[in-house]
Amino acid sequence: MAADAPPIIFVHGTRFSAGQWSPQLAALQEDFRVAAVDLPGHGARSAQPWSLTAATEIIASAVDSLGHGPALIVGHSLGGYASLEFARRCPEQLRGLVLAGASASTCGPWATPYRWVAGLIPRIPVDRLTRWNDRLLRRLYPPEVVDATIRSGYAFHTLPAAWGEVLGRFDADAMRHVAAPVLILNGEKDTVFRSGEMDFLHAHPHARIELIPRARHLANFDDPDGFTDAVRRFALQLFAHS
Repeated sequence: MAADAPPIIFVHGTRFSAGQWSPQLAALQEDFRVAAVDLPGHGARSAQPWSLTAATEIIASAVDSLGHGPALIVGHSLGGYASLEFARRCPEQLRGLVLAGASASTCGPWATPYRWVAGLIPRIPVDRLTRWNDRLLRRLYPPEVVDATIRSGYAFHTLPAAWGEVLGRFDADAMRHVAAPVLILNGEKDTVFRSGEMDFLHAHPHARIELIPRARHLANFDDPDGFTDAVRRFALQLFAHS
């Protein structure tokens, strides 16, 4: 492990937990200081009320806990938008940012169906939602990729509050507050969350786009090795340029 290699903090997406990143943590832990957080209302923090303020404090605490200066933050979907907020509030703790499945504007008409879903979720029994999610993940992915996510459970109760705060808040202008290099890392087939990737790219002087071939929104599940390799290469570039 290189002493000056940036620590890496992973921030999960909607309804998931730190378990989402088990393949990446296992693959990177020998070469980097790595950690994955549970956002408020998720995983081990299931009882904590959601807020972006609390989310940024959790990410900041994780950076401090790993030590060795500012960190590379890898945020997926909801975690990507939380990471953008962290980048704005805590620039001194940021070495680089990977936005995965989080390069769509959450403002305007695009947000309407997501507001509808956020209102619908509380009306569906939690055990039914859990069965649906377990069945879907087990059908699409091997156990070593999704078992940690399934064991950690799902934060359906937090979804309305989390989406309620994120929707209407983020667009490409959020990139102007990121004082570090950015990798926009998307699944090739994630058409919804790729919808603003060129706007996000052009809003930052040190951003680039990389696509995971044939992957969808959960690109780190669809191609764990490809996703991990992209993060590793970006981290090494940050190390080389420091």
